[in-house]
Amino acid sequence: MSTHPGSLVLETELKKILNDALKTTAIEEAFAGFILHSQEDEKNKILCCIEAFTNYWRTLSSDQHELAMDFYVSYLYKQKHTQRIKLLCDMLKSIAEKNVVPSKLVCEVLLRSPNLDYKNSELWCQTFQVIHRIIGSVDYKGCRDVLKTILERLETVPKTVNVSACKQLESAAKVVHYILDRNNCLSPSYIVVNEIKKLFPGDIPQGHWIHGDTLSNFVDSFRPTANMVSITARPSLLPVVGYSNIAGNSWKLDPQLLTFQLKGLLPFEKEQTMQQIDLVRYVLQQPYSRDVICSMLGLNKAQKKRCEILEEELVDLVVVAMERSEKEDGSQELTVASEMLWQHLSSQIIIFVLFQFASFPHMVKTLHQKLSGRNLRKGRDHLMWVLLQFIAGSIKKNPLSEFTPVPKLFDLLYPEQEPLPIPDFSQPSCTHRMAMACIWIHLSWKAQTENKTLQRPVPASLTKQLEFLQQASKSAQQLPLTDFRIALLCNAFSTNQELFSKPVSVLYASVYVVGKNTVPMPGSCVASVPTAPLPLNFLDSLTIHARMSLIHHISNKVVSHSRPNMAPNIGLSPALVETYSRLLVYIEIESLGIKGFISQILPKVCEHNAWGILHTMLELFSFRLHHVQPHFRVSLLTYLHTINKMTQSNHNQLFQCIESTALRIITGLGSAEVQPQLSRFLQDPKQLLSSDSEELNRALVLTLARAMHVTGSETLSGNWCKDILATLFSNTPHNWATHTLHCFPSALQQFFHDNQATAENRSFLKKTVEDEYRKWKGMTNDADIMTHFMQSQPPLFLCLVWKMLLDTERMRPVTIKILERIGPRALASHIRTFADFLVYEFSTSAGGQHVNKCIETLNDMVWKLNLVTLDRLVLSLALRSHEGNEAQVCFFIVQLLLLKPSEFRNRVNEFIKEAPSDHWTQSDWHNKHINYHRKFPEKFFYEGLLEQTGAKLSTPQHYLPIYFSNVCLRFLPVFDILIHRFLELPPVSKSLETLLDHLGGLYKFHDQPVTYLYNTLHYYEKRLRHAERPLLKRKLISAIIGAQKGIKPPGWCLSLAYLDYINRTGDDVTWEPEHEYYVKIIGRLVDTIAGKIPSPFPAMDWRFNEFPNPTAHALYVSCVELMALPGTGETVGNALLDVVLKSPAEVPHDDVMSWMNAVALVITALPECYWKVINDKILEVLSTDIPSVKTAFSGDHSLDRIFSVYNFSGSHASHTELMCSYVLALTHAVWHHSNIGQLTLLPPFLRDHVKPIVQTEEQFLYVCHLVGPFLHRFHLERTRCLLEIAVELYEMLQTVDQSSTQIVHADTISDFLYHIKYMFTGDSIKGDAERVIKGLRASLQKRLRFIAKGPEVTGAAPPAAS
Repeated sequence: MSTHPGSLVLETELKKILNDALKTTAIEEAFAGFILHSQEDEKNKILCCIEAFTNYWRTLSSDQHELAMDFYVSYLYKQKHTQRIKLLCDMLKSIAEKNVVPSKLVCEVLLRSPNLDYKNSELWCQTFQVIHRIIGSVDYKGCRDVLKTILERLETVPKTVNVSACKQLESAAKVVHYILDRNNCLSPSYIVVNEIKKLFPGDIPQGHWIHGDTLSNFVDSFRPTANMVSITARPSLLPVVGYSNIAGNSWKLDPQLLTFQLKGLLPFEKEQTMQQIDLVRYVLQQPYSRDVICSMLGLNKAQKKRCEILEEELVDLVVVAMERSEKEDGSQELTVASEMLWQHLSSQIIIFVLFQFASFPHMVKTLHQKLSGRNLRKGRDHLMWVLLQFIAGSIKKNPLSEFTPVPKLFDLLYPEQEPLPIPDFSQPSCTHRMAMACIWIHLSWKAQTENKTLQRPVPASLTKQLEFLQQASKSAQQLPLTDFRIALLCNAFSTNQELFSKPVSVLYASVYVVGKNTVPMPGSCVASVPTAPLPLNFLDSLTIHARMSLIHHISNKVVSHSRPNMAPNIGLSPALVETYSRLLVYIEIESLGIKGFISQILPKVCEHNAWGILHTMLELFSFRLHHVQPHFRVSLLTYLHTINKMTQSNHNQLFQCIESTALRIITGLGSAEVQPQLSRFLQDPKQLLSSDSEELNRALVLTLARAMHVTGSETLSGNWCKDILATLFSNTPHNWATHTLHCFPSALQQFFHDNQATAENRSFLKKTVEDEYRKWKGMTNDADIMTHFMQSQPPLFLCLVWKMLLDTERMRPVTIKILERIGPRALASHIRTFADFLVYEFSTSAGGQHVNKCIETLNDMVWKLNLVTLDRLVLSLALRSHEGNEAQVCFFIVQLLLLKPSEFRNRVNEFIKEAPSDHWTQSDWHNKHINYHRKFPEKFFYEGLLEQTGAKLSTPQHYLPIYFSNVCLRFLPVFDILIHRFLELPPVSKSLETLLDHLGGLYKFHDQPVTYLYNTLHYYEKRLRHAERPLLKRKLISAIIGAQKGIKPPGWCLSLAYLDYINRTGDDVTWEPEHEYYVKIIGRLVDTIAGKIPSPFPAMDWRFNEFPNPTAHALYVSCVELMALPGTGETVGNALLDVVLKSPAEVPHDDVMSWMNAVALVITALPECYWKVINDKILEVLSTDIPSVKTAFSGDHSLDRIFSVYNFSGSHASHTELMCSYVLALTHAVWHHSNIGQLTLLPPFLRDHVKPIVQTEEQFLYVCHLVGPFLHRFHLERTRCLLEIAVELYEMLQTVDQSSTQIVHADTISDFLYHIKYMFTGDSIKGDAERVIKGLRASLQKRLRFIAKGPEVTGAAPPAAS
């Protein structure tokens, strides 16, 4: 207590007042047996005391009030006599009830007094009687604080006190019960339960026994609310790594506890709060899941913080792999599955240990503990291979002590006393079987370099293998690469430079030989030898450390070869380039791999002006790399735009390569990648956009449109990309045809409606060309011709060339000089003008022979005179903005150009026939590549025109080495765009079918054929849904998937039923699949997610596959097949829902949530018309099933059972589930997998469709169960929608209140609304809430009075004096 002089004065004066109040009491105590008291005397005595205290209290400043109350309570607790205690407590009650002293202050001071002790029975009981009497006038937050303090006080009372303390405990428990009584409404029960859960965080409050039942019952009353904000069976809902919706907030976990991030301290079901081990393990098992795991656990590799839970899961996965290896019975399925798991695990462990999210020694120690006594032997070599990966790469930088747990693990797994045999070194498995011997060599060498000795002799079991390695190292440079001895030596000695240099030099020599020997390349170029790359299985047999040495050597060779003093006309060896491309696939060496490629190799090459090597690297990127992370791809795109502005890049062949690479990057962006990547450049959009290539910028607009549609973000605002679009339009102003605009999302439609470029006047163009052509014919001086036609606007020189060829079929030599001066960059604008001119010419043509003549001339320009490449011309034609008849003419020209002459068809047919698409398995790609180019040489420098005119280029142009590309491969991204343009214009459907018949085989070489089909069918769903277009859908599938025949294994994509459908002859598209068909489609996805062996899909090397893992593959091929069915989206969507709603025998009862998960994954990955059928099911349940539930449970207690009916997990376990709970669980699964763009449609659905139906309490509670779990996500991602939903809920409650005679679950409804307020909305919708609450019945108003001030609602009446 303070000893400040002022406080002493206050204490003295207050003590005097209280002593005066108690004087008569002292006399009465002396003559207690002789004085007769009346109630009136007692009352007057208290009034006198109160008046004196009140007068004094009012003289005090507000700062002194708390101190004065402290003195009062201290004085009270010093009293011994019952009458004195009672009088002082009665005074407290009275002054608090009269608002002289705030009741909250009285309660707080009483409860915090150190003199409050349950052993002093009278004072304890009187204290809680005071609190019980005045608590009703304490504000709601004060009530919460008082309750918290009482509960903390009670925890200080031993739970073993005897019966003598019951009176004291009951007096306190009475106050607790009074505060918790919902009918008193002293405080929102929601904030009270939060305090209880903070104090007693367990599932059942473990408070003092005196109030245990009270607290438990109170907390249990919130279980319905907790269920209303919980996603049904959430642990059973699993994502797909490699699918767009994995990136959202739905999958984030608490990184310390590995639990879902739930809002509010509510009594959630155990499945909602338990560690999500299965989810993390499932994701970890998926190839390419590194970034997903980091996102889920909030891990940042820049922080390098150990995550013990992740570490433990990695160890458990190793144990799972050991168990799986133990089950191998010789069957190929089990063996392949086991090997792929070990390969993936090796990569995961390396990555997470390098990021320092996991500790290597801790992992090895834990592995030893978990494998002890298990007798798991079959997977031991694989395990040692995994450990060798890390040891070989890190033992130089870390002390030997970090690796001492490894020999102990070896002792456990290799108990043999006899030497292990030398494996067959002609098989790649030998590197695994000798991994421990390699580890021992690394440990021994480390000990030697640290001048230490290993604390143990060489294990007897390793002697034979160690001796073999030592002997082999002596003749390393003579060993062939036809077996794996070189790999073994590299793995064993990579930390001993003296011994490592010999085997690794054999690897270097295998990909690059210094000398004069060369091999021919296309375009009269030559390259160094050799041509055969290192086989992939050999690279897989090297440790990461050895691979890093090899890729480091290759990178240095590329950079050194790019220096000016190197022979400029000799290219890198094909073996080196192909091997480099294979090494770039290993994500464990990303820093030296793709990251180094983008950030170091390319800048160095450009710095040295090594344009041939730049061309090589861009080819490698375009035609060899898979699964490059989007930020690397977009970084390369911005770099290409920078290079393209350089003078040196204005080289026909290089410019073509740069533009083609940029086009591939833009069109290859995944739909979920577009917004995150483009948003990186909002401050400076110019980096992302081409300054002059209208085609590239148009391609970016098309990619943006597709991404907005597929991800559902077209329902959101398009403001985020307006600056990008504005900059793009400023760089290259352009319009879009109406039929293309109709397919755009509304935000893009609006932008191009508001921003229109000046339209080209076709007749004016025609007149200008005619005028210029007359000038051309009339001019004879080459200098004058060049001066005039170099500067002519619009850029129409190709139009003049066309006119010359039509008229004379001969060209003047000066034509070459003009084309040379124009250059490939500026020629692009001439091609655009020429494309428009062609359309006008053909539109006004008489037809017949003239059309044939025009096409022949056009064909000559491409193939005979080499004026323009086919892919550039077709791309320009495909992206022009023609309307109506002119658009059809444009596509007619394209069709004739591609199919009527034989040049392109011959090239396509030959390439499809001879070239393999699985480049990673090939050793003789170069020979096939050279043979193809010999038969169909590529010409970029007007060779045909030079030959015809006899002219020469003023500056001789050198061809750059071509390692992979040709016109067919360059045409593929153009073909992608072309197909889309044809789909936008229904009248040209037959032309598209013809193109697919003749050129569809090119999709054999497409790096993402299924994704392309998925995007096409999704984006153009409205265009393809018409009755006449199922045939076109079937043709698309048949051509693109059919192109993979003979390459991909049977069953890799389409179901047998669909294969029968596309193999039908004629135009028969009448097929309505049976229920069983949909069950099989969903079933194979269920089995794939579950990791069933044998898998529904054949095993593939996912590093070179279109998709990163089996589940992503299964999801996309399922969606493509479903979108390609001839039925409507609504029909297919309902059939998918019926897979689980009809409860067929094929769906195991205990596994139904796995099936719901699969259905939800599929249906949310489909266009809106497919997944919106879930809304119809909801309306059907609200209109039909909920009323029937009420009838089934008729009686006074029908609503009491409603929560058990809506609880799918509980009712399903007891086989009592109803349709309404099935729909609820399925809706939760669908919305959980939905992206925020899809969920944004929820508020209008509630407003326009649900709200008119909801009339009863049962319906309202069902709606709360539906939307409650997703409020948290809206809060994080789309606050506007959250507020709209909250308002709709209030308005629905108003309707229910007006149409119901009673509200049975007023408390639960109130708890739910308080949850929304305190967790999400705050006062954001206070006005709407107040408006509704003021009109509700009294019981609801009373409970919701802390949200809004309605008509005067009094608090709880003070309890009767006890």
